[in-house]
Amino acid sequence: MSQGIRYIHAEDVQSEFNIAIVVSRFNNEVTDKLLEGTLERLKELGFSDEQLTVAWVPGAVEIPLVVQSFARQDRYPVIIALGAVVRGGTGHYDFVCKQVSDGCQQLALQYHKPVVFGVLTTENQAQALDRVGGSHGHKGREAADCAYEMVSVMSQLD
Repeated sequence: MSQGIRYIHAEDVQSEFNIAIVVSRFNNEVTDKLLEGTLERLKELGFSDEQLTVAWVPGAVEIPLVVQSFARQDRYPVIIALGAVVRGGTGHYDFVCKQVSDGCQQLALQYHKPVVFGVLTTENQAQALDRVGGSHGHKGREAADCAYEMVSVMSQLD
């Protein structure tokens, strides 16, 4: 590595910050497991219950509005969005996926805060369940790791 290049990467940070988590109730068989994995991993990283705030919303489309409310607060340097959108027989899936993903990205950029996108977008329920502890790992745990890492990276940039 060149000595003149500054490399910014995740470093060990103290888990001394708060995290907001927004979870969709729709497809709760999946979202309950997403949240469970996220909370389990955050506890392993040293977070206490007092540092975590969980807000439930009816569906994925409602996630960005609540993310915005958390992003406005200095108390939360990172927000995790959790949901599950499973393709059905109509074009509704495409609209929902676009709205929630665009909304979360816009808020991250607007508020200069990481919004971890832990919203599963799958073709069927089996694929969704494979991503909450099945053959494709656990996306809730990965969301927790991503939040932890992004706070580290962002703290080096500010």
